[in-house]
Amino acid sequence: MKVNIHPSWKLALSAEFESTYFKGLTQFVKEEYATGTCYPPGARIFAAFDRCTLDDVKVVILGQDPYHGQGQANGLCFSVADGVPHPPSLINIFKEQQNDLNKPYPESGNLEAWADQGVLLLNATLTVRAHQAGSHQKQGWETFTDAVIKTVSEQKEGVVFLLWGGFAKKKAKLIDAQKHHILTSGHPSPLSANRGYWFGNRHFSQTNSILQQIGKSPIVW
Repeated sequence: MKVNIHPSWKLALSAEFESTYFKGLTQFVKEEYATGTCYPPGARIFAAFDRCTLDDVKVVILGQDPYHGQGQANGLCFSVADGVPHPPSLINIFKEQQNDLNKPYPESGNLEAWADQGVLLLNATLTVRAHQAGSHQKQGWETFTDAVIKTVSEQKEGVVFLLWGGFAKKKAKLIDAQKHHILTSGHPSPLSANRGYWFGNRHFSQTNSILQQIGKSPIVW
């Protein structure tokens, strides 16, 4: 498959695209999209990489699956298109942002503005079958996105990794903690947030403080 992805990533991940597992993954995804409804739209599967080039990465936020409801997933983890109601996890992300930075709650759930500033909004699995959470897991996407995390760790310095929830925290082993900054907390989902594991983590202000300390411009969250 000819992968439509930003050239900076295409070069860095060329070994993945040529691998046997990725060819199998490609065939699986093609068949899934041909025989049923899947998200995000095919042209947006690699949107996170197109909005945030490898050269520009300053922050990485890890999600697990794309949203599986109609019109929700737009290729960036936790993000939805303009005008789409905010899913519960995104609501809690915005509530924490509001409390942390003393900013008004955003009208739009579209996080492309974050991506444009160097925030890689990466799901571990980049596609999903409609209304079936986790339906495209263990088909090769996790191998690919682990390679993405390793590539950022190896080729960049001073990146802030935000690992929210148990699944994301397991990815810490892929990151060189001597070169980068890792912030962890509970997941913003209602189950975790309502137990006190999310609110008050102050990851938005902490991230900007770290970026400024190392001479990088802060993110306008």
